[in-house]
Amino acid sequence: MHSEQPAPGERWRSVVRGIGELLITGGLVLLLFVVYELYVTDYLTGRTQDQLTEELREEWSQPEAQAPGAPGLREVEIGDAFGVLRIPRLGDDYARVILEGTTETQLAKGPGHYRGTAMPGEQGNVALAGHRVGKGSPFLELDAMRPGDPIVVETVDSWFVYRVLGDPATGDLAADPSGIPGRQIVAPTDIDVISPTPNQAASAAPSGAYLTLTTCHPRFSARQRMIIHARLDGGPLPKADLPDGPPALHEG
Repeated sequence: MHSEQPAPGERWRSVVRGIGELLITGGLVLLLFVVYELYVTDYLTGRTQDQLTEELREEWSQPEAQAPGAPGLREVEIGDAFGVLRIPRLGDDYARVILEGTTETQLAKGPGHYRGTAMPGEQGNVALAGHRVGKGSPFLELDAMRPGDPIVVETVDSWFVYRVLGDPATGDLAADPSGIPGRQIVAPTDIDVISPTPNQAASAAPSGAYLTLTTCHPRFSARQRMIIHARLDGGPLPKADLPDGPPALHEG
């Protein structure tokens, strides 16, 4: 006796049904991955940031950190938290602890400081990287920045106010007298954006004190990088005189 073979039409229906089930399963896996990247990692990084903030405040409150003559900008190691980034344009409560280093280990916790670039307040370029989407999404709305917007960095004993380059009168981010744009979109290989003077040779002496923020562009893609450049506005502002922060924190 011969076993009965399924009709050709039935075989095709089985194949199509199998493909459909695979597509549905793949779609669910993709959806779960997106939910994880957008919401779960944001939640986890938020918890990590809360812990880092508590630890940094505790460190800063120690007598040795407050002692007269104590170095405000100590040498930091990879993974160390050393400052807090505040961007009023992105919200009154926007505050992110900055870590040393820009590997995924650091960026999964918050904005990371490019090793070898300037520290807050120094001549040169304080260069920071951060995720656009997921892992706390610290730079999700970086495209909202306007010329003159303050970017404030808090350290153990000082506040440093940087302002986005461009023409505040017209809102033109490309019209800064220095020739350095307030915002630019570049390829990931364009590393001159974090040079001591942005967009100049890395070996050239700095022409001022700058701050540069880098993130992926467009959203949900790593094809390009969005860059925000800012310049230091004045010198360090002692926290002893301004415990609640400089007036720039309340702009906007």
